[in-house]
Amino acid sequence: MTEFKNGPVAEWLGKALQKLLQQFESARDLRNIPLLNRKRVFFISTMTKIFQRIGLIACITLVVSCFMPWAYYADIKESFTGFYSYQNNYGRPGKFLTIIAVIAFTLMYLPKIWAKRSNMFVCALGVGYAIKSYILFTSCYNAYCPEKQAGIFIMMIATILMLISSVLPDLKIDSKKVK
Repeated sequence: MTEFKNGPVAEWLGKALQKLLQQFESARDLRNIPLLNRKRVFFISTMTKIFQRIGLIACITLVVSCFMPWAYYADIKESFTGFYSYQNNYGRPGKFLTIIAVIAFTLMYLPKIWAKRSNMFVCALGVGYAIKSYILFTSCYNAYCPEKQAGIFIMMIATILMLISSVLPDLKIDSKKVK
């Protein structure tokens, strides 16, 4: 290593940069939480409360959407819902989605970390099943495509909102346990 005055060049440069940084007044307050971070923490805590309410409303909306028409099949002149399909060809996905909604609703209310983690799994399972149901009910067959109704779109949006709200839970963390 090349020696420069009292030590290696890298050491001398490091000390010089530290002195340069400490000239600014903001360098002395690096440990303090600035006002901008306090506003960010307030915004995040407010958003989690809002998303919890949105998630609870989405659970109720999901159950209601299972009773709405999902697709209209003109060849047989019938509308299918989450609980009805002609001769039960497509099953009754409304039953499973209703169970998912009730479980997610319950887990959103519980203030335990295991409930929040379980809720993410349950909501992800619900989104996967909703995608499967959407594809099943809206797929074309025999050169005929069914007409998509509002219920299937509401079902998809509700399950996605449930998943988003489960990823952003409103959970108070005890600072004594964290340290």
